[in-house]
Amino acid sequence: MKNNKGQVTIFIILAILIVSLVALFFVFKDEIIKERIPSEISPIYNTFTSCLENDFYIGVDILESQGGYIYLPEYEYGSEYMPFSSHLNFLGNSIPYWYYISGNNIEREQVPSKEEMQNQLEMFMEERARTCLFDNYYAQGYEILMNEPDASVSIRNNEVFLNLEMDFSVSIGEESYLVKEHEVTINSELGSLYDSALKVYEKEQEELFLEEYALDNLRLYAPVDGVEITCSPKIWKATEIFSELQKAIEANTFALKNTANKKEYFEVEISDIPSEQKIRFLNSANWTYSFEVLPSEESLIIANPVGNQQGLGILGFCYVPYHFVYNIKYPILVQVLSGEEIFQFPLAVVIQRNTPRQISGGEAIETENIELCKDKNTLTTVRVYNSNLRPIESDISYECLGTKCNIGTAEEGIFSGEFPQCMNGYITARAEGYKEESVIYSTIKEGSVTIYLTKLYNKDIQLKIDGQNYNGEAVIYFISDDFSKIISYPEQKNVELGEGTYEIQVYIYKNSSLELGATTQKQCVDVPRSSIGGILGLTKEECFDIEVPAQIISNALSGGGKANYTFSESELKNSNIINLYAESLPSPDSLEKLQTNYILFESKPLNIDVK
Repeated sequence: MKNNKGQVTIFIILAILIVSLVALFFVFKDEIIKERIPSEISPIYNTFTSCLENDFYIGVDILESQGGYIYLPEYEYGSEYMPFSSHLNFLGNSIPYWYYISGNNIEREQVPSKEEMQNQLEMFMEERARTCLFDNYYAQGYEILMNEPDASVSIRNNEVFLNLEMDFSVSIGEESYLVKEHEVTINSELGSLYDSALKVYEKEQEELFLEEYALDNLRLYAPVDGVEITCSPKIWKATEIFSELQKAIEANTFALKNTANKKEYFEVEISDIPSEQKIRFLNSANWTYSFEVLPSEESLIIANPVGNQQGLGILGFCYVPYHFVYNIKYPILVQVLSGEEIFQFPLAVVIQRNTPRQISGGEAIETENIELCKDKNTLTTVRVYNSNLRPIESDISYECLGTKCNIGTAEEGIFSGEFPQCMNGYITARAEGYKEESVIYSTIKEGSVTIYLTKLYNKDIQLKIDGQNYNGEAVIYFISDDFSKIISYPEQKNVELGEGTYEIQVYIYKNSSLELGATTQKQCVDVPRSSIGGILGLTKEECFDIEVPAQIISNALSGGGKANYTFSESELKNSNIINLYAESLPSPDSLEKLQTNYILFESKPLNIDVK
């Protein structure tokens, strides 16, 4: 028994020694190997492994900065309708969108998997493995050979591992050294940052929380729905609204921050994000975006009053209701930060007709409309000239069946290229400083078309009332069959016009102290009788009181007029200012007199003098 116990003890000691030796080997493996490398060769291999490690860091950094891509997917251009391309340019760095809507209105996703990221990093390392410079060693007589590399990459939460199989041989004189396998491990949170980025993206796709913030910005910084008690029109400048909205979007987007338990407005609740990581949301006015509002007149948004028209005196007051519809599209760059590492990806925020885009995937418009722009197979030549037959460089588009396709640019006045086939579509030419022109054209077979553009001239406007210069509030309309302009005077004192006949309308508004007291009006309506009488269609009269609150009309129609005028191109070319002579109207002291002013306005003349 004692012998057996002694033998067991010896085996246990041997096992412990073996395990210890194996452990020591792996702990001191690099030192053991280095000792086997001749001193003359060791610096060369160290240079090589340093190159590998440096390139490995570069590859990881590119993946993080380009949304998980080293090799970018094919670039796709945007359009007038949908401004997003497939990549966001951020500080000169092209980053593929994880979600965007293409120029022909198709939803796209470009979210790389972790396996795809590993594959791209493997390809990158195979390309870079043999680019290390050994010029100093070559000069010393060393011969260095490297065979075809085969890389394998593993992305983990806190590190990235590279195994590179490649014969690396160094020789000088009689000495030589060969290593077949090379390993590099770097500390990086690429895997963890990617996982967090994916959680942010999935939350956006499931909840559209960025679109909800966009709607809040829209309703806070732009007129959407409302009613104001006034008898003069409400006028907003679209450019000013969009400028303020863009500033708000940029600032409020940056204010967003991630949290595990939402308590404040700007907190975005995203669960299972490591506490040391921070989510940042960025937007910039320098990035591509699109703001559109309907209805609008050129650069103005106008809401006209109700209650001052003839026959509406029963209302007893004026009010301006408005409802504007917005289409807003802009990018947001999502950054996941931990220490000095940043993983980032962009996505598109889309508001259509005051509502967020749909959560479910799919096409936003019918397939037939999409295919119209996609399939271009009819050679068509477009020539664009001005009135003096000089060629004009212009942008060419084609619209048919409710779909508008960007075609190309008429350089030196000529474009020759493929158009989609369609019957009775519109070819449109647009050039800066000229009135946009469209012609009906069927692209069923090859052919050509010529478009003549009318030059626009910027003219100063001086409004006069009863012969005296007037610099108060007014709205001025220039209306022709195919071209109209509207200006809000005196903020706008110039207008771009082309030759043609216009109906010019001037509405002058002055400060008013017109007070309308609170009134109670009796309103009667016929309602069905109860029981049998109701079944037989019998009705009875029921009356009720309508209370109208008191109001002060601060602006009232106090002058103006309208007239037709034909501008020739020579007159526009050789003149500087358009003088508009309007007449005043009586200052109204009641709603009835205010309504009378609108009736008198219809017969008021307007004189035009172009100098």
